[in-house]
Amino acid sequence: MNKGQQDHTAKTLGEITEDDETRFLSVVSNTLSEEQITQVIEPETTYPQQNSVMALHWHPEHVPLELIEKRIGALYPNQNESLIIPTQHNVIECVGDYAGVEIDCYSRGFNQKVQLLIHLEKTNVEKAGVLRKMLAHTFKYRSSQLYDYIRAITKPDPVIMETAVKETGADRDLVEFVTAQVKKVEHFLSVHVDRIPKEMVKNKVIAQFFDTLRPLYGDPLIQRVQAFLKAVKTHVKAGFSLQYFYRTSEVIEEARALGAGVVIPHPEQFWPVLLANYDVDGYEVWNPQSQRYTDFLISVLDEKNRQAGLSRRRLLVFMGDDTHMGEKVKDRAVQDPVKAGREIGYQPAWDDFSVSKKLILAGMDRHRVISEYRERLAG
Repeated sequence: MNKGQQDHTAKTLGEITEDDETRFLSVVSNTLSEEQITQVIEPETTYPQQNSVMALHWHPEHVPLELIEKRIGALYPNQNESLIIPTQHNVIECVGDYAGVEIDCYSRGFNQKVQLLIHLEKTNVEKAGVLRKMLAHTFKYRSSQLYDYIRAITKPDPVIMETAVKETGADRDLVEFVTAQVKKVEHFLSVHVDRIPKEMVKNKVIAQFFDTLRPLYGDPLIQRVQAFLKAVKTHVKAGFSLQYFYRTSEVIEEARALGAGVVIPHPEQFWPVLLANYDVDGYEVWNPQSQRYTDFLISVLDEKNRQAGLSRRRLLVFMGDDTHMGEKVKDRAVQDPVKAGREIGYQPAWDDFSVSKKLILAGMDRHRVISEYRERLAG
């Protein structure tokens, strides 16, 4: 931090200004500008050669579904078959004839959080009273992590803060700066609690608020801040109790009662869950952040299907783009280029020669999975 920044910081650390409030409200707003709408409905790249579109793991976030549907139409102008189901975190959303959700739950045998993708026909959503209550509980508990994150900084938690300092080399000035700004966020969350859309209350609020400070303090400082915040968040999440999530088996049981399909996503985190033999329709073997286990998982699923024979439905191979539409509407200067580059339904591994060789041996391809999974959802 240079001398001018230090002087400016000293004057403003404890002050809450109208500009601070404006920046905060922009971060928690779910209203899109005309420019953001254009960013959604006019993708920079299209895929006219892709005829089959399967998108079973993606997050609308605060972007309206009608805009997202326009984007998908622009992305794949020549599609002739599709299965497109949103999977918002812990909130059921519908597109066309289908609804979906990604829910956090707890696998006691592995002592870790597991996420499930649940897909069902839209007509069954009205019967999902118990599932909705389970989701509401999970949503509220997951949202509470933001307040734990804030308190770790503003109270502060000496162990977490000292560990983050050592890991990132943050100095006292930076820690004081972070603390003062996070206190402002804490204040605004309290003052505006009744007007903040509940889906905007999440850990990202902190990082996004600091991104709005880049014009004032410069990218180098804010980059150091973000590294420190990431370290703090990691340690807060590590101490987040899993006992308050519903057990994986409980969630699957409720989903099956609704005729829903269940898929295990995130192969980089959850492939050991294969050992648990949960009642699921299949496993995600690829997504943009995980390609390491793709060949291995396809082979494992194929072997499991061969061993089971006709004794149960075969496990299907799924791929997920894990697109977060909220990333698409950020200012391009602060977008995560990796996340921003993801597209709903774009999973190039289906067409990769090495992967497709494995898929052929396993009797899988995108068309077959779309057809078979749609039949299962129809009961």
